[in-house]
Amino acid sequence: MRLRFAEFGHEYDSYSFGYTVHGEREESDALQDIYAQGLLPYSAVGIDPNLFYMSRSVRVAVAAHEPSSENRRILRKFDTQFTQTYLEGNELRTSESFRSLMLTYFAERHGAQVMPAERLEQILTRGIPLRAAEYRHSDTPIAYVLEVAEGPFLHYWYSCYDLSHANGSLGMWLMLDAIRRAQQEQRDYVYLGTAYGEKGRYKTNIAPLEHWNGNEWDADARRLSELMKKDSGS
Repeated sequence: MRLRFAEFGHEYDSYSFGYTVHGEREESDALQDIYAQGLLPYSAVGIDPNLFYMSRSVRVAVAAHEPSSENRRILRKFDTQFTQTYLEGNELRTSESFRSLMLTYFAERHGAQVMPAERLEQILTRGIPLRAAEYRHSDTPIAYVLEVAEGPFLHYWYSCYDLSHANGSLGMWLMLDAIRRAQQEQRDYVYLGTAYGEKGRYKTNIAPLEHWNGNEWDADARRLSELMKKDSGS
């Protein structure tokens, strides 16, 4: 892993000088080791496909996870509604229903510039082990979760779903189901992306949640909550 640093910001009075950290994956680098060092795949358009970025990422220790009462309520709400299969390899790359739902979801939920077709194509052709969990209701695709799945870990990367379910906790159910699937596959960790500000607070409803603090994984839920409050200026 070759690290790259780029100047980001500074606070001269306290001698604090910030740099972003990126890692360039080399042929001998095991993917699980990259994730274990707090790095996630960088997917901006035109970026080196071997590039990863360091952030306040979060993960769940699969064996220790026990759904809370609220988690169980959400699981019960959707558990009998869908059939689930996986799309991998060429089947994933050529799935029109996957592309259509992913692009439509991002365009309507976050803006078309967040996930343009070019970016999705770049992600799908990246040299990492991708699969999509497909959820159908009455044979109609309702949701997809794009995952990096290898050995001891699962990375819940991007999810999308029919927005008629937008107010019904389906997004949280998809995340909880990914952890449950990882338990069935006897994986060690599920990586859930980053946790910044109020937008990421819903992830703290899943336990035990560890966050990367720049040096190591920290399981202190109160410390993570305080960091997220600071992100929002509260």
